[in-house]
Amino acid sequence: MAKSFQIKVPASSANIGPGFDVLGVGLQLYLTIRVTIDPTIDTSSDPHNAIITYEGNLAEKVPLQSDKNLITQAALYLLRCNGVKNFPSGTHIHVNNPIPLGRGLGSSASAIVGGIYLGNIIGDFSFDKIRMLDYCLMIERHPDNIAAAMLGGFIGSYLNELGDEETEQTNVPLDYILPTAQTPPQCIVSNSPPTNIGEYLQYNWNKKIKCVCIVPNFEVSTDKSRSVLPQSYTRPDIVYNLQRIAILTTALTQDPPNHKLIYQSMKDKIHQPYRTVLIPGLDQVLEEVVPKKHSGLCGICLSGAGPTILCLATDGFEEIAKDVIDIFAKEGIHCDWKLLDLAYDGATVEYL
Repeated sequence: MAKSFQIKVPASSANIGPGFDVLGVGLQLYLTIRVTIDPTIDTSSDPHNAIITYEGNLAEKVPLQSDKNLITQAALYLLRCNGVKNFPSGTHIHVNNPIPLGRGLGSSASAIVGGIYLGNIIGDFSFDKIRMLDYCLMIERHPDNIAAAMLGGFIGSYLNELGDEETEQTNVPLDYILPTAQTPPQCIVSNSPPTNIGEYLQYNWNKKIKCVCIVPNFEVSTDKSRSVLPQSYTRPDIVYNLQRIAILTTALTQDPPNHKLIYQSMKDKIHQPYRTVLIPGLDQVLEEVVPKKHSGLCGICLSGAGPTILCLATDGFEEIAKDVIDIFAKEGIHCDWKLLDLAYDGATVEYL
């Protein structure tokens, strides 16, 4: 008998304000993975019994082989670590992904979380979300996007200091976890990861504050975006961010929102100044889109590695978006924009 279920994983925005590699939010823009397991479906053409279909952003670039698609690679990693080599015969996986790829809205994090969730259901392992996050962090070593996509809401996170043996486990090359054709068979990871690799805290959030996401039509890879950052920082810049992050996590909970306080505590000196070289118009956006022009604006920052701009606001959403779009237009860059609430439940599954 055929069975079906559907996994939904939110997009996410990380590096919120001064919270570089620390703060993230889950957003109500969902990667949807619909799975049907039907023995009458012929899946013999795939090495791991999964037929994948895909619709969404840059669909023509997304690999549909189970050993190359990030969602199914992640699922196979969790399965392999728990004694299961393949998907059940007759597995059809349909992916609908409206999250823009390579734009700073956590598309990779959503795929990894969705894949780990998928493997957990396929194998009937009943891992909770915290345990699934250990598997996610073996693939994506930065917990801010991952935690926001899995747990939802407004999330702070950090990586625990592990023992020597556990650290050795988590430092294996990624292609040993998600094998390629060149990965030596003896190197492929088949042991479960350590427990409690990360810690996570869900903050409150004033629901009057919405997320205006302005999405430029070009990609910035996370690797390239990290490459422009310095290896060390001055003490004043570190203190600058620490002072603001201490205020921001409470300021975003207060009612009524203190727009001025949030705006000032959303500022950053750790990553945004260095990434202006990759994102034409970013410096002008940060300088010119201000509360003096938009009374509903609470704060503004780069979303993740960019180039998406995240504006927090209580009203005037379209005017704020237009102001940012006009600045990018002067650089010859077209933008779309979305008004999103937080996704408070994170990743979910529905049995159909």
